[in-house]
Amino acid sequence: MILFPAIDLKDGKCVRLYKGRFEEQTIYGEDPAAMAGRWAEAGAKWLHLVDLDGSLGDSSANRAALEAIRKRVDLKMQLGGGIRSLDIVRRWFDLGVERLIMGTVVCENPALVEQAAAEFPGRIAVGLDAVGEDVRVRGWKESGGHKLFDVAASLKNLGAAVVIYTDVERDGTGVGPNIENTRRVAEVSGLPTIASGGVSTLEDLVALKPLGPSGVIGAISGKALYAGTLDFARGRELLAE
Repeated sequence: MILFPAIDLKDGKCVRLYKGRFEEQTIYGEDPAAMAGRWAEAGAKWLHLVDLDGSLGDSSANRAALEAIRKRVDLKMQLGGGIRSLDIVRRWFDLGVERLIMGTVVCENPALVEQAAAEFPGRIAVGLDAVGEDVRVRGWKESGGHKLFDVAASLKNLGAAVVIYTDVERDGTGVGPNIENTRRVAEVSGLPTIASGGVSTLEDLVALKPLGPSGVIGAISGKALYAGTLDFARGRELLAE
């Protein structure tokens, strides 16, 4: 399993939200490229990047920050946030991103996911962000009108390579990941699955490891790494064992 350090970008800064609420934001750094360098030095192989402005419709606010990260580190990067057209998909791949995460369009325009997956095989992930079983869209602000496991079951038909499941109610809270829903998303989708939301301690990673046979390949953590409740190097080693 892989531990993905998260860098959430808002107005060119590193921030974390509480339960996805933009009004409850903590700034953890003014220099995202330096933060990326920190994780590279700690042994990261991947970065999980979220363009929060993009999720609200502004796909240009964090471009300079993302370009600086790409120049600073030679790590694989997966990026999500506002990826709702093929032009945006191509733009970010041209920047050097390894994997793009499409979320809102899975509910609103699944054919676009299928097109992107056909053009860039193996490089399109789907982000399933949910409150309970209600899939959320557009920066988690709206209901997508679909149930979590119904959407998960459709993903293989769209050509998605990976699914990232976030329990929105746990994100930024430190209460631990939703183990049961993570397992079910992996099994129902049949796709490699990454857990997100509430991953905050080594004990959380220990709880996730038995889900490997179900298809869970990693976990994303953000706030806990910045606050120090989860040591990245130790967590990375634990998941790699």
